[in-house]
Amino acid sequence: MILLEDVMVCLRDGVRLATDVYLPESAPDSVFPVVIERTPYNKRGQSRSEVNYDGTMISRLEMAQALVNRGYAVVFQDCRGCYGSEGVFTKYTSEGVDGVDTLSWIIEQPWCNGDIGSMGLSYAAHTQLAMACLNPPGLKTMVLDSGGFHNAFQCGIRQGGAFELKQATWAYKWSQESPLAQQNPVVRQALKEEDIVSWFANMPWFPGHSPLRHVPEFENYLFEQWSQGEFGEYWQQNGLYAADSFALIPDVPVLFMSSWYDAYVSSTLENFAAFCEKKTSPQRLIMGPWLHGDRNVTFSGNAEFGTAAAFDGNVAEDWLTCRLDWFDRWLKSSVQIEQADHQVSVFVMGGGGGAKNEAGRLLHGGKWHSGEQWPLKGSRKVTFYLHHDGQLSSVPGQTQAAPLRYLADPHNPVPTVGGSVTSGMPVFQGGAFDQRESPEFFGTRGDNLPLSARADVLVFQTPELEEDLLVAGEVTIKLWISSTAPDTDFTAKLVDVYPPSEDYPQGYAMNITDGIIRCRYRHGWDRAQMLTTDEMVEVTVEPFATCNLFKKGHRIRLDIASSNFPRFDSNPNSGEPQGQARLKQVATNQVFVDASRPSRLILNVLSENALIS
Repeated sequence: MILLEDVMVCLRDGVRLATDVYLPESAPDSVFPVVIERTPYNKRGQSRSEVNYDGTMISRLEMAQALVNRGYAVVFQDCRGCYGSEGVFTKYTSEGVDGVDTLSWIIEQPWCNGDIGSMGLSYAAHTQLAMACLNPPGLKTMVLDSGGFHNAFQCGIRQGGAFELKQATWAYKWSQESPLAQQNPVVRQALKEEDIVSWFANMPWFPGHSPLRHVPEFENYLFEQWSQGEFGEYWQQNGLYAADSFALIPDVPVLFMSSWYDAYVSSTLENFAAFCEKKTSPQRLIMGPWLHGDRNVTFSGNAEFGTAAAFDGNVAEDWLTCRLDWFDRWLKSSVQIEQADHQVSVFVMGGGGGAKNEAGRLLHGGKWHSGEQWPLKGSRKVTFYLHHDGQLSSVPGQTQAAPLRYLADPHNPVPTVGGSVTSGMPVFQGGAFDQRESPEFFGTRGDNLPLSARADVLVFQTPELEEDLLVAGEVTIKLWISSTAPDTDFTAKLVDVYPPSEDYPQGYAMNITDGIIRCRYRHGWDRAQMLTTDEMVEVTVEPFATCNLFKKGHRIRLDIASSNFPRFDSNPNSGEPQGQARLKQVATNQVFVDASRPSRLILNVLSENALIS
């Protein structure tokens, strides 16, 4: 193949982006369909996610060669302000226009036949959807892998009104790769000497007085995201919000992929639903059990799903071949395309024996299921009510049941033990874990006691299930609450409780999904309204959707608390503006569980028989 290195593509504002172009060796007048990936992670760097099941890694060069061998021109580009590209990096908000300008440049090149497909993981998925929202020329298909903001206010930057602190760990890590840090060894060394774990233990941060102060462009955008508490113009910018742009997005087939322990579950599912509803092209959805981009790692956290969980050999031959075949189908007129329905492949977690494998992980098991829609056909809503005695039951609570009270102390928040998170290292990590105060997790006591032993965690669970129950779809928690604080949070965590066994004599409480609500936004994300002391109100917590088989003999558990730190910033309970927390105070929070104020868990369930097809 022919490689054109560091072609500088000039944008409308004069900034030039470093672009590598890979072309098939051919006659001078030959034209090709084009595949593009735009990334802030170095257009020639090794992607950690390009790993086959056998452990072999695929380099950018090898990926380009595979596409060129299929007859494509390939474009890899550094995003603005990253590596070889000019300009200042501002996370997310310049990618749409920059992508459109790049596609406009591509279709003018003598080697382009006018048909373009895009691909990429995470940020490189965000760049695609931002570009698509501006109706770029030539775009015929996309592969959105674990990213693409439907609404960053609700998934990716904020969630339930709280701020996702993976943005802070990401900024700290990648500020060390910024042009300023690369060009100035003093800045780079200063960043390395920052103790990010200690900084997390001393939140809040303040502009000019944070571990990012050495690289102002990173610090500036982080604090801007953190301080923008209400949903408004800031959050409706291109690159952060696609929900209202589907009329402009081309009607093209899209391959969506994410996973149940990824940070972009709801973005992926909402984008898939919107494309299915508003476009005529067939769409494809793949949801695995993995962490972010780890499609051939068969475990998440401490839960092992088995060899069936790997992408390679189960969903397709391998991920690279899957993309090659996808582009052949939608970018080559010579390939016969049959009219197809939407295709859905989801991994149903659970069903394993629950023993401990040689690596020390819980054998949770699981299997793939295929269909034409999400949620899966035949699903229905089931409600479980919270009771004063800690029971989860299909029967509402007693008429005179007293509320449950606890102290929410922002100086001692409930620690994050796994979950659907990414980019949190070295402070926190995602995945499924026994919900204990293990010393490996930031903010725990380190004594290995269950989180359920904490006085600030309310625990509700069913009796041992008499038959298997498959939860597949949305999870919603409606809570009647009050607080002594003007603002506070409520968190909800769905847990699969294993019975005691030889390997786990105390049982095993495996987190499935969780969510949060910042009470000041109970009446709408675009306006804050403080609580009145002891005012009784209903709030809704919406964790990410999931797909888990709760086996006979297990229990369904719901943990209610008022913090999940450091996954989310801890509410100071003071009513201060977002991101400011100098006046932290302890709140007395109540959850009502009587018949007139029925706090409840609503699950989307499916008969396992429906999976037999």
